[in-house]
Formats: sequence, structure tokens, C-alpha cells
Amino acid sequence: MTEEINFIIDEAKESMQGSVAHLEKSFLNIRAGKASPQMLGSVFVDYYGSQTALSQVANINVPDARTLTVTPWEKNMLHPIEKAIMIANLGLNPMNNGDNIIINIPALTEERRRDLVKQAKAEAEDAKISIRNARKDANTEIKKEEKNGTAEDICKVAEDSIQKLTDSYIKKIDEVFVVKEAEIMKV
Repeated sequence: MTEEINFIIDEAKESMQGSVAHLEKSFLNIRAGKASPQMLGSVFVDYYGSQTALSQVANINVPDARTLTVTPWEKNMLHPIEKAIMIANLGLNPMNNGDNIIINIPALTEERRRDLVKQAKAEAEDAKISIRNARKDANTEIKKEEKNGTAEDICKVAEDSIQKLTDSYIKKIDEVFVVKEAEIMKV
């Protein structure tokens, strides 16, 4: 195969890997009932006028499976952190004890678990769409190379290679989703 075709295939593979990595990262934000510092990954605090990630202004610990503690590095940040957690709309209720913020993670109801599975399924579907878009882009580039004089059989092999990549990454997304679904539904 030509250098251009190999480059197109490598770009498509990189894009598909990125889709799977993004899915795995977004699954960390879908809580499965046990406490995890990643649950607060989307919380940003007003830190002297700029929006700063919570993890950069406080220590987040997990003393047990149902509790998170947030200890700010500066005492005057307690109220802004508490407010930011409320605004983030994560369904969590922070309690300020004067030294740190304690967050009790409520047990998930069956209905809430189903909603989280639906949310995870939607994320997985978005990742699949992203992979299919990478395939489409790669095939478009291969067609351009064919018009520019690359042999038809080389282009056909490249398209088959892109399809195999697509199939393998979609299968990987399905596997990641099945694991996450089991984790969410486990009581």
C-alpha cells in the first residue's frame, strides 16, 4: 500500500481509539453506587475569579464505599466548593462541617439504575457514531487517493482494512458497555 493510504488508515485507527478512550472516560462520570473521586470530575469552583477544577483546589478522598470527603487547601474555599457541587447537579448533597465537605452517596434505586444504563447506552451509541464517522472520513480520503491515481485494488484493500477496524472498535465499545451495565445493575 502507498504511504498516503497507510496514513489514512492510521488516522482512522487513532480516531477510533480516541472514541473508545472518550467513552471510558465518560463512563467514569456515571456512578455505579460506590463513591469515587471521578464523580466530582465535572465540578468547577470559582477560584479567585476563574473556573478551576475541584481537584486543583481540594483533596478528594473516599473513606468508605458510600462517602466522599473534600478537603480544601484553603479554608475560605469551603463555601464556594459546596456551592459548586450543588450547581453541578450531580444529585449529591454536600455537608460542610467547618473543616471539610462530606458527601454521602445515596444507594441507587432500581429506577435510577435503569436510567444510568440508558445514559451509558446513549454514550456508547455516540461513540459508535464517532467511529462510523471516522470510517466515512477515511473512505472519502481513500476515494480521493483513487482519483489521484492510486491503484483500485490497493484502495479496495484499504477500505476492507478500515471496515475491519470499524468492526473491531464497535465490538470493543459493546464490550465496555456490557461491563459498565453489569457494574451499574449490581446491587
